[in-house]
Amino acid sequence: MTELAGASSSCCHRPAGRGAMQSVLHHFQRLRGREGGSHFINTSSPRGEAKMSITSDEVNFLVYRYLQESGFSHSAFTFGIESHISQSNINGTLVPPAALISILQKGLQYVEAEISINEDGTVFDGRPIESLSLIDAVMPDVVQTRQQAFREKLAQQQASAAAAAAAATTSASVSQQNPSKNREATVNGEDNRAHSVNNHAKPMEIDGEVDIPSSKATVLRGHESEVFICAWNPVSDLLASGSGDSTARIWNLNENSNGGSTQLVLRHCIREGGHDVPSNKDVTSLDWNTNGTLLATGSYDGFARIWTEDGNLASTLGQHKGPIFALKWNRKGNYILSAGVDKTTIIWDAHTGEAKQQFPFHSAPALDVDWQNNMTFASCSTDMCIHVCRLGCDRPVKTFQGHTNEVNAIKWDPSGMLLASCSDDMTLKIWSMKQEVCIHDLQAHNKEIYTIKWSPTGPATSNPNSNIMLASASFDSTVRLWDIERGVCTHTLTKHQEPVYSVAFSPDGRYLASGSFDKCVHIWNTQSGNLVHSYRGTGGIFEVCWNARGDKVGASASDGSVSNTSGLLESGVLGAADAEVSFEGICSVRVLKGLAQCQRKLLGWIPSELVPHLGMAFSLSLPECPSSQHFLSQIVGSQPG
Repeated sequence: MTELAGASSSCCHRPAGRGAMQSVLHHFQRLRGREGGSHFINTSSPRGEAKMSITSDEVNFLVYRYLQESGFSHSAFTFGIESHISQSNINGTLVPPAALISILQKGLQYVEAEISINEDGTVFDGRPIESLSLIDAVMPDVVQTRQQAFREKLAQQQASAAAAAAAATTSASVSQQNPSKNREATVNGEDNRAHSVNNHAKPMEIDGEVDIPSSKATVLRGHESEVFICAWNPVSDLLASGSGDSTARIWNLNENSNGGSTQLVLRHCIREGGHDVPSNKDVTSLDWNTNGTLLATGSYDGFARIWTEDGNLASTLGQHKGPIFALKWNRKGNYILSAGVDKTTIIWDAHTGEAKQQFPFHSAPALDVDWQNNMTFASCSTDMCIHVCRLGCDRPVKTFQGHTNEVNAIKWDPSGMLLASCSDDMTLKIWSMKQEVCIHDLQAHNKEIYTIKWSPTGPATSNPNSNIMLASASFDSTVRLWDIERGVCTHTLTKHQEPVYSVAFSPDGRYLASGSFDKCVHIWNTQSGNLVHSYRGTGGIFEVCWNARGDKVGASASDGSVSNTSGLLESGVLGAADAEVSFEGICSVRVLKGLAQCQRKLLGWIPSELVPHLGMAFSLSLPECPSSQHFLSQIVGSQPG
């Protein structure tokens, strides 16, 4: 997944966002009109406008700082001597970290904007802005090549759509003429025609009339920056969201609330000069306790915080030496577990706010954690290892090794007997505490697997009579459902067109929601694999989650808004004639391809001695995702400790 040393990847974010891209577009259009179509700002403008000035000293200094920050100390020393950095009049204390990467990002945005604008200054109608690598961007004919490729693709899509419409008309006519043959193909809802038999499940056909119209959406506004995450309260319809504006918010969507957009603002502040000031760091993780009375948040300022459901700050937990990537309550609600870029995991006492134990076993940033029981947990890392640790033990009780690339996510099954893990090595592995090696090595995806979820079915759940399933979401644009007992894929869900970032089972396990950067949230029947409902928003989807009743789905998106989309479903779809499915589209983030796949992993490339001085909040990445927006955002500030 990693494409550039000095920038890496796997689960959180903070880039320039859609607003920044639109700003670049407007600025570029203005420049073209003002300069008679010129692609560059003249250094001597006849209109008295601001001039562009680039000196070799400035370029050399940025390169010098990049070499230092990337750990090339010997190269930086040699370059500094040869370029006479010490003789320049640049005040290095005013130059923020990652300055070269930041200016390269802006250059990429400008080229992307240039590609997205016609010669007359208009934006391509309905065209997704293409993402570029740095090498793509410096090619002399990149603008003409990309624009021509888009025109050809658009023409092909239009031709395909016309052919599909003609085929549908013909098929409908044949169906009316041969109704008996259509009935013969299906008996009692079962398809009697031959099925191919192999280890890869056959993609299911999609039901008709599944789309939920955008007219059903209402917009919840409040966040002032990208929103990265969302989580439903397990007891009531309170939806928590975390954003790059250094706040979390609790949205009251209960039916008896006054209006659908009631919100509480949880401002994340740090202490400076005896005063509380905004941390200006992303809120990257959220988790409610089992009773729904407390909300824990993790931030790129290095602090975890505990809030009451009415928005009051109860505790601030500070011992990490860098951004926090994940945190989880245990079932009992007395401990909180956190993982961060400092390569450690910490168990906190939720009542006192004190760190009970810090576990420094990983050799690279820890990406995800999950409790096995109230005292034991597992953690995974970019170091390709999984450690199982227990409170009070000074070394891991178990270490699982077998992945050949970064481990993105881990999840215990509801009984705590099996641990699932997914990785950039494109495999899904199932582990048991009774074995040293994995009991299943599932290989069906052909790109990185980003996340996994167990169904709330089988032993130790409220649905014990239903078989347990595992869902995996991949950058290959598919979702797969797995029968773990047999170690086989039962369904491959192929409706998405771009990387799938999140999956979530309904509380009864009958439905699966999936969210992708193609801007779609799909709801699938887990038994048949059929698509039940689909909603297309205006931004890429990064996370989906069901409320406790199973009639609303929350989804974090990249369109800069918080929306509430609902639609009445037919009787039986969700088990009730008046069942309602809502999509809470939370403003999220764009990402930077070629510079960072995901800010969590990106920080893994930052030299450890620099981490305490960086408030990095980079973008969640979409490797191999050609139509997504990839932006890197530089954040400056000091970390706790």
